[in-house]
Amino acid sequence: MNDLFAGRGGKAAASSYNAADIEVLEGLEPVRRRPGMYIGGTDENALHHLAAEVLDNAMDEAVAGHADRIDVVLEAGNWISVRDNGRGIPVDPHPKFPKLSALEVILTTLHSGGKFSGKSYETSGGLHGVGSSVVNALAEALEVEVARGGELFRQTYARGKPTSKLKREGEVRNRRGTLLRFKPDPEIFGSLAFKAERLFRLCRSKAYLYRGVEIRWKCDPALVAGSETPADAVLHFPGGLSDFLATAIAGRGPVVPTPFAATAEFPDGAGRCEYAITWLEQGDGFLSTYANTIPTPQGGTHEAGLRAALLKGLRAYGEMKKEKRAASVTADDLLTGLAGMLSVFIREPHFQGQTKDKLTNADAQRLTENAMRDRFDHWLAADPASADNLLAFAIERAEERLRRRAEKETPRKSATRKLRLPGKLTDCSRETPEGTEIFLVEGDSAGGSAKQARDRETQAVLPLRGKILNVASASAEKLRGNQELKDLIEALGCGVGEKFDIARLRYGRVIIMTDADVDGAHIAALLMTFFYKETPELVRQGRLYLAQPPLFRLQAGGRSVYAMDDRDRERQMKKNFKANQKVEVSRFKGLGEMPAQVLKDTTMGAKNRVLLKVILPPEDRAKTADLMEALMGRKPELRFKFIQDNAASLDAEAVDA
Repeated sequence: MNDLFAGRGGKAAASSYNAADIEVLEGLEPVRRRPGMYIGGTDENALHHLAAEVLDNAMDEAVAGHADRIDVVLEAGNWISVRDNGRGIPVDPHPKFPKLSALEVILTTLHSGGKFSGKSYETSGGLHGVGSSVVNALAEALEVEVARGGELFRQTYARGKPTSKLKREGEVRNRRGTLLRFKPDPEIFGSLAFKAERLFRLCRSKAYLYRGVEIRWKCDPALVAGSETPADAVLHFPGGLSDFLATAIAGRGPVVPTPFAATAEFPDGAGRCEYAITWLEQGDGFLSTYANTIPTPQGGTHEAGLRAALLKGLRAYGEMKKEKRAASVTADDLLTGLAGMLSVFIREPHFQGQTKDKLTNADAQRLTENAMRDRFDHWLAADPASADNLLAFAIERAEERLRRRAEKETPRKSATRKLRLPGKLTDCSRETPEGTEIFLVEGDSAGGSAKQARDRETQAVLPLRGKILNVASASAEKLRGNQELKDLIEALGCGVGEKFDIARLRYGRVIIMTDADVDGAHIAALLMTFFYKETPELVRQGRLYLAQPPLFRLQAGGRSVYAMDDRDRERQMKKNFKANQKVEVSRFKGLGEMPAQVLKDTTMGAKNRVLLKVILPPEDRAKTADLMEALMGRKPELRFKFIQDNAASLDAEAVDA
């Protein structure tokens, strides 16, 4: 039995481990021995966490309604000070430790503070009672001043231990609150120093999060030389998170013109939430969440409440609009492109770890969801045009996600396959895409004329046989099996769906060039549908064009004039020829019947041609999606209704012509 306790080293090893080997760390020594347990490490993030802890305490005074101003000063030598005009830390003797002031207890004892009972602070960020004491433990030097009851008190510390007694400095007028100034200990953090830019961003975010506070920032000018960070700034934002959002998305096109933003009180005095949210057409979005002004980069239950409120609200709106595709939208689809902030204030927040990266209160999800859901429903109903646009935006992302999943489930060909260009493609000689164009033409006959008329250096030609597949009503399997679309995708080189990459597009412009008749218009519509569905970013960036070939040639007296259609022919007759002049009118049966020189002069040559750019206005996203579904989708009754609704206006135009 003794061998069991002796272990590998036998009895000798066991006898070397006794009660004398058990260490008892007192006071703040555990913090200095294992700082990672309290601030997550000893790196730059941990260093700035010290400043955040002190600023959080000042913010708690402001949120509780006892302060409205905070001064943050970054000095040379890695000193930082935070001062508020709140009540001031109590300085009278502590009942449990009558020989110590409450101030000294707070700064030298873990798990001490005024935030456990909830009597002094209804909502606060520091509930573990270790913030100030941890800062003191990891500071080479710390100074604290308290202005309370018309008197000023001062005390100094070094590495967690007092270096002076609490001294009464005399009477003060027009001053109250706490000033805490400290320098991080190089024994813990080495040569790391506070970054002015990072601290300024922290101060600015706190000012955004609580509109009732004014934060005055100041730092040594040498610390911000050559940067955009100001040496002095007054940070006060009456608009709260809405002000932040407007600044954060400046110059980036939102999907909806008015953000979803409000402040909502939780029932029974349980707290409140504030949010400001929009969606961006392009680029990455962001969602920043906070609990009692503490950043929660890993989200948590309050973020789960936001996701549920937005998803349920948009799905309900889609159901009301009888849009079945809304049921396929997920929270991730809706959060793609979302830009916004969520801030909650609740009693006794629970975080994962002392660094507070994630909120874990179960009731925070229910409170946030209920507070936001009704307001989101009203926001959608108040602006149907924006709501339709947002719904179409989310459906686009849902369909893109489903398309990516289908592609992953399809067996892939070897990734080592070299780029293959379709044999029907007549490529241009320029190797870079700048200034190049690819003409998509119907049939080999038109392709022959276009090849003769083109500029060989910059213009490529790809003939397509007949009418391509309608991708709006075809399955993904049919799309992958269609040879014409395969040729088109390989010629462009930029991929489709998830694999689309605009940087790999082999041409500067993509030009659809079809006959100037009904069949040509139908082929152009099918091609535009393909680009809209499979490469929408190509269209958004203005890379897609429609060529405008003439339908008629008018000749008289050695003069030739071209007309686009019947109406244009009449205009050209009146404009360019005399009333009784005999004019020879010839109608081009198609691009294949047009002489190459005429095609070059009228349609392909940059000097005289007319190109129509295909655009996708962000504000008309919903209308575009609805029109595409009606004209190109699977339901013929929608096309019939469109014809009925627009026949009268078309007849009127014909009469006017």
